[in-house]
Amino acid sequence: MPINIDDLAGRLIEARRTGTPLDSLVPAGTETTVADAVRIQREVTRRSVENGDHIVGFKLGNIAKAMQNKFGVDQPDFGYLLDSYLRYEGHRLAPSSFIAPYVELEPAFVLKDDLGGAQVTVADVIRATDFVLPSLEIIDSRIKDWRIGLFETLADGGSVGSVLLSSQPRRLSEVNLAGTAGEIRFDGEVVARGNTADVFGNPVSAIAWLCRRVAEFGVTFKKGEIILPGSCLAAVELKPNTRITGSFAGWGEISFEYGD
Repeated sequence: MPINIDDLAGRLIEARRTGTPLDSLVPAGTETTVADAVRIQREVTRRSVENGDHIVGFKLGNIAKAMQNKFGVDQPDFGYLLDSYLRYEGHRLAPSSFIAPYVELEPAFVLKDDLGGAQVTVADVIRATDFVLPSLEIIDSRIKDWRIGLFETLADGGSVGSVLLSSQPRRLSEVNLAGTAGEIRFDGEVVARGNTADVFGNPVSAIAWLCRRVAEFGVTFKKGEIILPGSCLAAVELKPNTRITGSFAGWGEISFEYGD
């Protein structure tokens, strides 16, 4: 049976709106492709923008082996970032806003120039980057119990839930993204550690890879957009009534309260 793009996009939108996960996106044994998943993702994004949202950037996910191992996905995913996904640091996020959330730590890149194409280099990424920020991404699948493969997470926009950006910008020349330690703490206790080197060797390289990967779908990035290169550590399941803090050594940190 052929993939029904409109129907699947509608189901994902409804699952996000109601907080009710889908048992599955397609029946077991259905033949699926990356191209189909991207078409679903784009239709979800198109409808969201049509209803008043707008695109603020793009994300790369599961680029680190720690993340692939955790969620059983053997390839990176990617997806659009929408304005409605952004939350503020230092504020409280309600568990009712999510289905089964995990938190990740990553540097967020903000562009000063357009960027994209099948031949993007690390030098191009450096030239196009205005500054980088510590950020926390909350990933949250619309598929029950995270029973996902590459098709499901791509269709679901890279399983993005929310994104928080810190107010501690740095130029790329002021940080060493080839080797910056990072950690996540719950109520002051370290629950995960990693290093930006785990993001494809360097998050700058990860973004160059992303540009080349999505070029075949006609995706490019615009000046002012936020690009997330992927987590530097294994995502941690959120626990209600907890203060979550992510930090990069020698750079800065970002926190929020998770609870009612």
